[in-house]
Amino acid sequence: MPTIRPVAPDDYPAIQAIWTPIIRDTTVTFASAEKSLEDIAGYVADRQARGRAFFVAEVAGAVAGFASYDQFRGGNGYVHAMEHTVILGPAARGQGIGRALMQAVEDHARDAGAHTMVAGVSGENAAGIAFHTAMGYETCGRMPQSGRKFGRWLDLVLMQKIL
Repeated sequence: MPTIRPVAPDDYPAIQAIWTPIIRDTTVTFASAEKSLEDIAGYVADRQARGRAFFVAEVAGAVAGFASYDQFRGGNGYVHAMEHTVILGPAARGQGIGRALMQAVEDHARDAGAHTMVAGVSGENAAGIAFHTAMGYETCGRMPQSGRKFGRWLDLVLMQKIL
């Protein structure tokens, strides 16, 4: 089983190595701009400054994945609604690592006063939809052609779990 722990600056290169091929080669994320180490440091610092968590999963001394969350939408009406990110390296999938990261994010968010957690999943990411369903998330909407990557329109599936 993985060790789930808060991120440290020494983890940024491993996070970059996991994230880059997902951004570059897949529609798991609609983002197409790869993250520099400075981008990752800023992303982590921004989340932590707002009291959010950023966790890594470590297996045999190596970072296998990461997860974080932040407010779903801006404004004070959404202060109890969060959206998460869970990213795993290919070798980490199907081993319970994503589940452990998700549990850590949900627990932290709940303890910080969050009421609901939202997942925005690519309509092409059947594994991501199945994962969230297994974690107790329900599909609450599908936004056709809301993202664009690789020259084509992509659906966004919104899933939600009351914490």
